[in-house]
Amino acid sequence: MWLINTITLKLEEFPTEAGLDYAILSHRWGDDEVLFKDLNGSKDLNLLQNKQGFSKVKRCCEQASRDKYSWAWVDTCCIDKSSSAELSEAINSMFHWYRQSSMCYAYLSDVDSLDDIGGSEWFKRGWTLQELLAPHHVQFFGRDWTFLSDKQSLRNELGAITSIPEEALLNFRSEDYCVADKMSWAVGRQTTREEDLAYCLMGLFDINMPLLYGERTKAFLRLQEMIMEYSTDLSIFLWNAKGGGSRPRNSYSEGPAPENQ
Repeated sequence: MWLINTITLKLEEFPTEAGLDYAILSHRWGDDEVLFKDLNGSKDLNLLQNKQGFSKVKRCCEQASRDKYSWAWVDTCCIDKSSSAELSEAINSMFHWYRQSSMCYAYLSDVDSLDDIGGSEWFKRGWTLQELLAPHHVQFFGRDWTFLSDKQSLRNELGAITSIPEEALLNFRSEDYCVADKMSWAVGRQTTREEDLAYCLMGLFDINMPLLYGERTKAFLRLQEMIMEYSTDLSIFLWNAKGGGSRPRNSYSEGPAPENQ
């Protein structure tokens, strides 16, 4: 696991997250993000300041340092995506990394005030679902890194926005909810890569599987097959198929239904 030193902004690799107090960032990817090769290979951070994503990494680390965390994890630059093995390990470990974090900062780049939080695109992304549920502590920040509120205080509003029960928001345990419920929370969420709509849900079902980018909708079918290998929960056949309409009994869906279905 790679972590950023919140003072020096240098990357350091750890064999395990056990025993580490670290903050973790939840955000939407934008253009010109700071990548692993940028942060790991740069001896002069001033050279990175022209990248649009640098300010986000820097402000995250500054907030973590103020909160007395020596380390921070940001997915854009803490995963060496040139290594397929490291990428697979990271995606399979991501729910656990968010769960083990001491604090999660949810950066809502399109929100200026707490009144606008419900309209944020952050709630429409696939990966941010586990980033909301896995951490015990989540703080929300607006466009200019102004503190908005925290998950505990916003539990009613978050429940209304996401249709996720308060108990799940505050203390999610996979075994407490049926497959259909957890699948329904993903309805309306999107990912850039088609396969990621399946991969971003692995942690919610406490399963692991290899990544096969290029398999497209087969990834979601494979996710459901993996779920049924370890579960006898037949509610997997109850939630709506992608695109609406009915499915043959005992058949899998190619993805969560669109939000308007």
